[in-house]
Amino acid sequence: MKIKTRQQFLVVLTIAVAALFVGERLIYEPLANWWSARAQTIAALRKQVSDGKLLIQREQAIRSRWAQMRTNTLPADTSLAEQQVLKAFDNWSQDSGAGLTGLTPQWNDDATNYVTVDWRVEAAGDLGALTRFLYDIEQGPMALKLESVDISARDETGQQFTLGLQINGLALRPETK
Repeated sequence: MKIKTRQQFLVVLTIAVAALFVGERLIYEPLANWWSARAQTIAALRKQVSDGKLLIQREQAIRSRWAQMRTNTLPADTSLAEQQVLKAFDNWSQDSGAGLTGLTPQWNDDATNYVTVDWRVEAAGDLGALTRFLYDIEQGPMALKLESVDISARDETGQQFTLGLQINGLALRPETK
């Protein structure tokens, strides 16, 4: 091979390698990244559509559960809500045999569409009565949430206990349309 043809061949080969390098960096990589991002977007959209279809299929169950939850919330009127909760606590204490020694409500009006009430409840009794009292609160239909429980013995033998509860209640305000 002659030197001139060898030089031309090397120049052509160098240009071809440079063109491949530039093509790979400027064309192939951006297209591959775009295609990968597009595939991820399509997968995410398919998952959203699938989740949406499941929600549509479960619409009636979700709406009926929400309606049930709304009917079990406390009334928006504070005095009526307190009266309802006090009556429930009285019923629960009578059913369980626990004696109520203190009930203190604290209303929190921080949101526009709901109000919460924090109840500090003090009860006394034997272990069976207090556990039944707790069970009745948890199983009741009212929108009450047990936040904390403190229990301590009142006598030396451990037969009588004092129960301190922190309970949150929820009252939804009427919807305005």
